[in-house]
Amino acid sequence: MPHIDIKYFPRDLTQQQKTDLAKAVETVIIEHLGSKESSVSVALAEVHPDDWKRDVWDTQIAPNLETLAKKPGYSM
Repeated sequence: MPHIDIKYFPRDLTQQQKTDLAKAVETVIIEHLGSKESSVSVALAEVHPDDWKRDVWDTQIAPNLETLAKKPGYSM
């Protein structure tokens, strides 16, 4: 039951672009994890740049740096 939670700075994405992004992520998950389409969920959440450190870096990235499969190329 993979759930992918994508947080990103606000972008002017249409609903179709969001759907296409979620579908592309779903395809990769199915390919690499052998998941069923019905098992994959994808969340897309815009986070304002002013809130990134508090809402994402401090709570989800920094505490988990050692276990991240892909580490960011920046620090805060």
